[in-house]
Amino acid sequence: MENFEQRWAKVEELMLERFGKLPDMEGILFLIGVNEFGNLPRRKFSKEQKQDLMHVAVCSLLSRRGYFEYTGRDEDGWPHYAPVQSVEATGLAAQEQVLKECVIEYFEL
Repeated sequence: MENFEQRWAKVEELMLERFGKLPDMEGILFLIGVNEFGNLPRRKFSKEQKQDLMHVAVCSLLSRRGYFEYTGRDEDGWPHYAPVQSVEATGLAAQEQVLKECVIEYFEL
């Protein structure tokens, strides 16, 4: 199996190929959130909706590891998740590492 750095480099390469530039982690989370939301409105997302999309992405990614559970969609089509257990990673660097691992797994599927 390839190491973490090689696998992350493949995700970055995918982003460059699809979008012509490399988004930061917030940009990647936004893209995942949009993908998970599915129904794109004809208008642009508000700042609050963009934050909500990143939250959806984090919950979706962490649900793959059992930290959250998908509970369904609301009347506006937004996916919702319930916390199941706490993430063991403490500190910003450790939390970002967990998110990067989940992003890698998301794009490898």
